[in-house]
Amino acid sequence: MAPESGSINTSAAHKDALVAKLNERTARIGIIGLGYVGLPLMLRFAELGYHVTGFDIDERKVSRLNKGESYIERIANETIARAVKSGFEATTDFARCSEVEALIICVPTPLNKFREPDLSFVVDTTEALVPHLRPGQVVSLESTTYPGTTEEELRPRIEARGLTVGLDVFLVFSPEREDPSNPDFETRTIPKVCGGTTPACLEVGLALYGQAIDRVVPVSSTQAAEMTKLLENIHRAVNIGLANEMKVICDKMGIDVYEVIRAAATKPFGFVPYYPGPGLGGHCIPIDPFYLTWKAREYGVHTRFIELAGEINSAMPKWVIAKVADALNDRGKAMRGSRVLVLGVAYKKNVDDPRESPCIELMELLQEKGAQIAYADPHIPVFPRMREHYFDLKSVELTPGSLESFDCVIVGTNHDLFDYALIKKHSKLIVDTRGVYLEAAPNVVKA
Repeated sequence: MAPESGSINTSAAHKDALVAKLNERTARIGIIGLGYVGLPLMLRFAELGYHVTGFDIDERKVSRLNKGESYIERIANETIARAVKSGFEATTDFARCSEVEALIICVPTPLNKFREPDLSFVVDTTEALVPHLRPGQVVSLESTTYPGTTEEELRPRIEARGLTVGLDVFLVFSPEREDPSNPDFETRTIPKVCGGTTPACLEVGLALYGQAIDRVVPVSSTQAAEMTKLLENIHRAVNIGLANEMKVICDKMGIDVYEVIRAAATKPFGFVPYYPGPGLGGHCIPIDPFYLTWKAREYGVHTRFIELAGEINSAMPKWVIAKVADALNDRGKAMRGSRVLVLGVAYKKNVDDPRESPCIELMELLQEKGAQIAYADPHIPVFPRMREHYFDLKSVELTPGSLESFDCVIVGTNHDLFDYALIKKHSKLIVDTRGVYLEAAPNVVKA
């Protein structure tokens, strides 16, 4: 049955009024989840003069933000304080979702213990905001997930409230594309993909992000936007898996894989360099492929290529530990009882984010084999409490004396702040998983 003309006119009025507010920067923006994705996005909207409210379940984060304090290393306290002065406020009260015109969801999407998608954060967040939704709002999901999540999980919950998506409330998916520590890009300059549940939803989504992002890329549906994000990260996971397999082959043949990659990268076309490491880290690349492989099974598709890359990358920490054990054995030392220092626990260089870091798995494997472990990371002075991992450790200061006290030093994360010449000079044994030492040396083993 077609809707009555009066309802169509009312719905068009909702859309037109919301688009006008977004374009005029009078709309109030709500960011749900004030972490590594939500906080930079909040700062961008605040910078443009929007009134921004941040929502988070962590009372400590909310308290610090309202005091003008940052808990992310690359974001200065002054930047947060400036946002607070311009009207930004953080809260744990989800009832205040009714006060804003735009709700942008930036919550984690991890895997459960069976390596299956865990949408509990997305679902719980949606359940918390739905009672406070009203006509004339836009809801955008940015959390990486499998194709169909926006339609299958968010839309039914919103419409159970009695609101029609595309008429009363506008629903979009626009995946985050943050790249911490990359000096060439910031939130504003990274193109933003956006897909809407309906054409009207897409129009509102483009208005939401169009003021804040230099280039917004529309796609035909939320499913296409969800798949785009997965392809981006699976592309990296597969190519890193290839680089890691090449590393193992080169090691057996006595060839330096980093020399080979550097030489191949001189080809000006048809080759993009990817580098091996101790495994995959971060909140996206080790996780996102499993979201697609899980969903693909619903359609009878076995994603063999993607899963093979995942197996290779997942095997890297154990391969590195075997190299450590062999290197110690060659020097008359057993793994059990050896003092081992891991350089870096962040998942990538020059950041303070340890999520899914392979270096943490290295530490756990070392501990299981009886090694006495320590770590050094200038970006993470105290090991943080995490959902699945914890060590009661503080970062070791790197001095000639401290380095000489360890039987082995593992280069796990290649932070620029490390003094690699000092490390090389005073370490008995270095196992280099990142290729920071280009020239062969008696105390350096490539892994």
